[in-house]
Amino acid sequence: MTVLTQRTRPFLFCAALALAGCGGGLADSWVNPGNWFGQSRSQAIDASGPVNPLIPKRRLGQRAPVEYSGNAVDQVKSLRIERKPGGAIINVVGVTDAIGYYDVRLRAENDNKPVKGVLTYTLSAERPADLLNGSEAARQVVAARFVSDQQLEGVRTIVVQGARNQRSTRRR
Repeated sequence: MTVLTQRTRPFLFCAALALAGCGGGLADSWVNPGNWFGQSRSQAIDASGPVNPLIPKRRLGQRAPVEYSGNAVDQVKSLRIERKPGGAIINVVGVTDAIGYYDVRLRAENDNKPVKGVLTYTLSAERPADLLNGSEAARQVVAARFVSDQQLEGVRTIVVQGARNQRSTRRR
């Protein structure tokens, strides 16, 4: 029994060291694509202007444009970047001011080109005709968008804006 114990001790010691090494090393380094963007953070947007982004501007004597007419959602609750082959998927959860918003989109700002290393999107949705109050869970909307490696070239930060806040995440 002591011979077996003497032979297994070094093996168990090496196995324990190897297992302890799995938690660090490359898992937390910049080499791991899962760490290229960090956690998102919330930032307040100055709403001192008299413009309500949820009420579309009306033009007298002109027909309404056929283009997408969604407005920025109330708040951006979470922002997550998932690395995929050939690019990344931007996943966003927002909270609207009422139940029933539809046609949720991540609209690219600046012609989908980064400005000083910042790629900016606005989380937008179509407003329903009848507004219903409800819990935050009932007012949540989700949008996602694939961004290719070519579009991510030179990008250090991704920002998603809402009406009252924005969330951003940086490449590590």
